[in-house]
Formats: sequence, C-alpha cells, structure tokens
Amino acid sequence: MSEPASVAVHSQSLERGLAILAAFRSGRPLLGVSELGREIGLSRSTTHRYVATLATLGYLRQDHGTKKYRLGPRVLDLGFSAINSMELREVAAPYLRALSDATGFTVNMAILDGVDIVYVERCRSTGAGLREVDLNLHVGARLPAYCTSLGKVLLAFLPEDERDAALASIAFSRRGPNTITSRSALAAELRRVRLDGFAINNEELAYGLRSIAAPVLDHDGAAVAAINLAVHSSMVSMQDLAARLSGTLLRAAAEVSAHLGYRPT
Repeated sequence: MSEPASVAVHSQSLERGLAILAAFRSGRPLLGVSELGREIGLSRSTTHRYVATLATLGYLRQDHGTKKYRLGPRVLDLGFSAINSMELREVAAPYLRALSDATGFTVNMAILDGVDIVYVERCRSTGAGLREVDLNLHVGARLPAYCTSLGKVLLAFLPEDERDAALASIAFSRRGPNTITSRSALAAELRRVRLDGFAINNEELAYGLRSIAAPVLDHDGAAVAAINLAVHSSMVSMQDLAARLSGTLLRAAAEVSAHLGYRPT
C-alpha cells in the first residue's frame, strides 16, 4: 500500500546530521560536542552520538589536542563535487582566463553562502608582487563577505529584505587597515556598489591587497556569482583601479552573464 500523499517524507536524523555539518562556519573550524549541541538544540549525549557517526564516516575529524571536531575530507569531497558540477564554472572559465591574460592580474570568481563567500574558480597570475597578496586562497576557500570586493558585490545585489537580514547577522572584526566595521557604514557602501555596478576593496581584507569586483547575473537578473581582479597596492592606484580596470572587468562579467541568459532591460 502506498504512503498517503499528505504524509511528509522527512528524516529527522538526516536533518540533524546536516545541521551539525552546517555549524562549522568561517572562523569556527573547531567545535566541541557541547558547542554543537547548543548550536542545534540537542542534548550532549544525542549530539555525541551523531558526531561519532559522522566521524566514523569521515565527515568529521577529531583534533587530538583539543578533542574538538573539524570538517573531515568527505565533506570536502562533496563540496568540490558540487563546485565542479556547476555550469557556471564551465561558462565562466574561458572569460576569466582571458581577463587574467589581458590584465596580468589574478582573477577570482565566488558565490555567496550566508555572509561568507566561497571561491569557485581562480586564474592566478604569476606576476611580480602578486604572490604577496595571494593569501593561499584556493577553490573552496571561504572568506567573510563584508571585507571583500566579491562579497560586497554579492551583498549589494541581494533583494532588499535578504540584504537587510545578512547585514544584521554579520559579526564585524578588523581584518585589514581599512576594514569596514560598522553596519551603517557597510550599508552605505553597498548602496554605492549597487549604483556603480562594481565594488572596490582597498586593503579591507589584508594589507597591500586591492581588488575590484563585478556581479555575474542570471536570466532573472539575480547575482549568482561575482568576479574580481586582485592587485597589490604598489601596482595600481585607487584611481586607476576604477578608471582603468572597471570597464574591462564589467565587459567580462557581462559576457558571462549573457551566456547564463541575462538580457539587460
């Protein structure tokens, strides 16, 4: 006999296991059983049972020094599989490489995940000085959105209610000499980004790092990703960053957007 259509198909165990994995966010790579239990609202014994199962399966790994847990290699495998299967990467790859070749700078593409960005593609330049601002980033790396040009673009192009919710949940901290650390200042910056169509980062993430980013839009006009050019402050002035590089970057972003079905009104 088939299950009635009115009965919801729902696995509480799966939901709890995924909630535990989702608790490991940027800036919180190590979490203990008690912390995880408080995060997802479970008792310590129940949480320990789920954590032990996830560790046995390779989705979590225990740090022997602190006895806390971090994400294991199986989670990374899933993440990379998802990233590698994204049509966005296939569409964007040749344009990102062409942009890097034309400018001589490193080009990155990222998506928004909550209030973090996740790098989904990189075309690294080997030019002199650029290694100093590479920051050991890689596909799958996460950074706070508020202090990156990629993140500011993606936050700026969110629908207003989603942008307000994201702003309310950001935990600000100083990352570079010019980090924006107040909600009102970031809101004003995002309004400028939305108006200009691109974002500039002047040592907000790290000393010496400047970047300029533009959104990649889908057929509905939603910003599904952003691409940027990363430069060392000794190589490009702030004036040149906008005047000399914004047009080239915006054209590349527009070409990727067109392939995703975006048609400007």
